[in-house]
Parts: sequence; C-alpha cells; structure tokens
Amino acid sequence: MENMTLSSTASKSGTQVVQRVAALLRGISARNRVGARLIDLCEEVGIERPTAHRILQGLVSEGLVRQDEASKRYFLGNAMYEMGLAASPKTNLRDVCHSYLQQIAQRTGDMVFLTMRSGFDGVCIDRAEGAFPIKVFVLDVGMRRPLNIGSGAMAILSFLNDDEINRILSVNMERSLEKYPNYSEANVRKTIARARTKGFVLTDVIDLPGVRSIAMPIFDSHRQPIAAISLSTVVQRMDRSRTETLLNDLSSAVEQIQSKLILLEDDA
Repeated sequence: MENMTLSSTASKSGTQVVQRVAALLRGISARNRVGARLIDLCEEVGIERPTAHRILQGLVSEGLVRQDEASKRYFLGNAMYEMGLAASPKTNLRDVCHSYLQQIAQRTGDMVFLTMRSGFDGVCIDRAEGAFPIKVFVLDVGMRRPLNIGSGAMAILSFLNDDEINRILSVNMERSLEKYPNYSEANVRKTIARARTKGFVLTDVIDLPGVRSIAMPIFDSHRQPIAAISLSTVVQRMDRSRTETLLNDLSSAVEQIQSKLILLEDDA
C-alpha cells in the first residue's frame, strides 16, 4: 500500500511539473516579441519564483528557452522552432494566409491578424502591420486568449455547433471574468447571434478602449471554422461606410484562402 501511495504521489508530481512547463512556455510564447519577465510568468502560472526560475533554467539548458543577458527576459529557444517545424501540418495555414494579410494591411493601413483555434483558446499565428501611424497591437504572434475573447476568436466560436459553444463558454467563464472584469456572456451570445446572421464579427476590443475589430471565419472543406482573419483600428476609422469596404477586403481574402485550402487538400 505504501508503494502504491508513493507511486501515486510521484505520478501527480510528474504531471504537475509537465503542466507548469507547458504553462511557462505558453506564457513566454505570448510575450516572445518583447520577452517575458520572471515576475509576470510567476503571477500568470501561479508558482513561486524559485520554482519558476529552476524550471526555466532547465529549459534554457535544453535550448527550449533562451534568456537575454542584459534584460534577463525569457524568449523561446531555437529548439522550440525546430520542433515546431517538425510538428507543422502538411498544409501550413500561416503560409497560405500570410500574403493575404499583407495585402489587406497595405490596402487599409490597419493591423491585420490571423487566429486559429487551440482547444478552448484562440491563438494568434500571424499578423501584418499597415501604414497608419496609430498602431493597434491587439495581439502578438503566439498570444492566446479564451475563444470567447476577441473578434478573431469569436468569429471561430460563432460557427461551432451549439453544444460546443456552450461547453467552451462554461469552461472559460471563470478565467474570462478574472482577466476581463467587463466580460459578459450575454454580450458574447449576442455577438454570436449577429455573426451567424451577418457572417462576420464586429466588436469593440474588451481590453483596449477606443479600438474596434472586425473578423471573418475561415472554413475548411467540411464547413468547419478553423481560423479567422481580423482587422483592428481606432473606432474613428471604422464608421459604417468604411466597415463595408473592410468587409469586402476580408471576404475576398477568405474566399481565396478557402479555395486554396481545398486545392491543397485535393493534392495531398
């Protein structure tokens, strides 16, 4: 019985370490453009500073993480990039979409983002910057948020089946309220209803006052939402007439991307 208890304890401890490693890597990924501070990672993951430091130094020694000597901030290491390449699917969604994001950014002058689903979250996997001087950095590449937060993520969420939507909203409720005090499930459900009618999501950015985003989902050949393209800018640049122009740009890009995905699937 004692051996079974020790084995169970070791198993739980091992699982906890894996969970902490994964959470730290996600935290670094979300801040990889500027680097992650130890204090921020500790607060986000909910672990003590010495424990986080010990795990991070182990990841540094394995090449999964690197630490800048001057700032002491953490970044993803080369080993993560190498594993990412090995894990890439046959059809790389970012590669397919990248030129379209750039075209939209050049035509509109605004910030454009590509979001894909990862479990209960939406993850930004690419972005393009327009020439408009006020840059709206709503998302960094690698940043993840609950699938019910942000126009790109909600454009994906809106076209899932009702049971899946209810499950995601239930699972994400606590952390959404904790991080976004203004979060309202009722408002999310209204956004979903409008999106299903109009085919796009238009919403004010929950954590950036004065910023508005518009997004359209990207469907696979089975009409399942797999990603979304969103555009964000200051509210003054998204009046009704300009919104129509932006929708045309997004719609044209999405149609071409979906056609290309079908061709790539047929060739595979």
